[in-house]
Amino acid sequence: MKSELCKVLIIIPAYNEEESIDVVIRNLQENVNENNYQVDYLVINDCSKDRTLEVLEEGSRSYVSLPINLGIGGGVQCGYLYAKENGYDIAIQMDGDGQHDPQYIDDLVKPILNDEADMTLGSRFIDKEGFQSSALRRFGIRFLSTVIQCVCGIKIKDVTSGFRAVNRNILEDFADDYAQDYPEPESLVVCAKKEYRIKEVAVVMRERQGGESSISPFRSVYYMIKVTIAILFRAM
Repeated sequence: MKSELCKVLIIIPAYNEEESIDVVIRNLQENVNENNYQVDYLVINDCSKDRTLEVLEEGSRSYVSLPINLGIGGGVQCGYLYAKENGYDIAIQMDGDGQHDPQYIDDLVKPILNDEADMTLGSRFIDKEGFQSSALRRFGIRFLSTVIQCVCGIKIKDVTSGFRAVNRNILEDFADDYAQDYPEPESLVVCAKKEYRIKEVAVVMRERQGGESSISPFRSVYYMIKVTIAILFRAM
């Protein structure tokens, strides 16, 4: 892959992110280094009930607005479909709530350009700086990390990170088949079973810049149980 010809698409799923989405896009535009590759972005408005769509329209942003709510998996898969159909070499997931810092995009892309990895993950747990999430969520992440290590033989610290980059082969796979509800850990199992190379990259994450998380303490427990079952099925 020639870096000067590499096309990168940043997929930004958004549901009720009127408070943060414009800031996210402006930060992205100010911080992305396009010396080695061409970068585009696409916001996937997942049938938001607030003013997310109006904010995108008012700012003349690049977006797709889904007619029905598909959830995080369906929204992101829409972005992968767009990347596949439009010839992108690398696709990057980046949340619309402001947690992911675009200054680390170059760190995610470089290992793929250098053929050192097929997928890179932005991990908050390598240097342990910045926002580390709640104690309950950290416990759940460690638990899921252990499950994935047992079934796949790979050790990944930040298995729920939604800040990730993938090469052309994986983005084509994800365009055809992507886990729907909470896809991050399950998609790691899929990639590990297909023997794709996965590399974690140290990043500093921030607290969400607006809106509310859809995962309450009760849903965190439900999520851990559900994802564990999904991981085991994927592994089989």
